[in-house]
Amino acid sequence: MTRIDAKFAALKEQGKKAFVAYVMAGDPDYDTSLEVVRGLPGAGVDVIELGLPFTDPMADGPTIQAAGQRALESGMTLQRTLDLARAFRETDDATPIVLMGYYNPIYSRGVESFLTDAKAAGIDGLIVVDLPPEEDEELCLPAQAAGLNFIRLATPTTDDNRLPRVLQNTSGFVYYVSITGITGAAEAQATDVGPEVARIKAATDLPVIVGFGINTPEKSRNIASISDGAVVGSAIVSQIGAGKPATEVLDFVKSLADGAHSA
Repeated sequence: MTRIDAKFAALKEQGKKAFVAYVMAGDPDYDTSLEVVRGLPGAGVDVIELGLPFTDPMADGPTIQAAGQRALESGMTLQRTLDLARAFRETDDATPIVLMGYYNPIYSRGVESFLTDAKAAGIDGLIVVDLPPEEDEELCLPAQAAGLNFIRLATPTTDDNRLPRVLQNTSGFVYYVSITGITGAAEAQATDVGPEVARIKAATDLPVIVGFGINTPEKSRNIASISDGAVVGSAIVSQIGAGKPATEVLDFVKSLADGAHSA
């Protein structure tokens, strides 16, 4: 059982919904990023999604693209991202970390080396948005053999014919993308998302967490009420991009977490 599995089991036992926060590793610099990441559990975050900076993101809107650029310009690399996770683990051995990004940096490092290093750094799961199920032998299956969850995205265009393939080797949780488009492009609507979450839950026992288009405590609560939890990324990254101190960023995160937990 990974930290992710244990966290969702504990939340289910408590009758609570999950709050997942995304931040870009190294944004705007390593030290500030580590301060924010270390503060996330205290702000109510159940699972941390740690963005892996990459030069050519395909699913990210302008806000997260800019965060990745700031991180890269500050010297962030895959190795430094793993270093940040390892530093976080010095004071927190319980909160799950999901590394979210693209396959190029992992491929460049070598899958076997990456998985060994990621596991040693305290990474619990992976979301690699540009590897479809047809490429599971490339990373998904080796990751699961190494003890890491491989979390798949389902979207409004994942129809009933495609869904079983998407779910086949998914573990940890299913990430439902609430909109058709890039991050931060539109707002999630619970009335649209609810039936889709129900459709996915009918096909899997995994928790279904909803992200994209959630930017207020009210939306966090509304989305969590019709799913197993909410993910917020762009709204948090916007606070960091605006140069707000870590304490203000974490206060905002807490308001979002409180929203999800009140569902």
